[in-house]
Amino acid sequence: MRRLIRSFTYAVKGILFTIRNEKNFQIEIVAGLLAVILMLFFPLSSMERSLIILSVVWVLTLELANTALERVMDILKPRVHPYARVIKDVMAGAVLLASLSAVAIGIAIFSPYLMAFVKS
Repeated sequence: MRRLIRSFTYAVKGILFTIRNEKNFQIEIVAGLLAVILMLFFPLSSMERSLIILSVVWVLTLELANTALERVMDILKPRVHPYARVIKDVMAGAVLLASLSAVAIGIAIFSPYLMAFVKS
């Protein structure tokens, strides 16, 4: 049980580090919270709620992985391999794709509800 608690503590420390040090993560958290608030405000189906939650978590998870990999690349900086920049760019691209897909899912799910709300 102690090992599990210790692992959980390390995970929370990693998330808190990323919140404090990564502006993009802060923006993604705000966007995710906005999506969750909208999700609670509108009568979404279980499938729609699941897609919103998965999209938010997927973006945040990729941003955590991106941050970890960037830190590894920064440690290796004195001996940087030409692919170090490529690796960072590829991870940034993964976060971008996840973010764009989350936005597309959000638009597809929320736009009918928002339009009905505005019309009423």
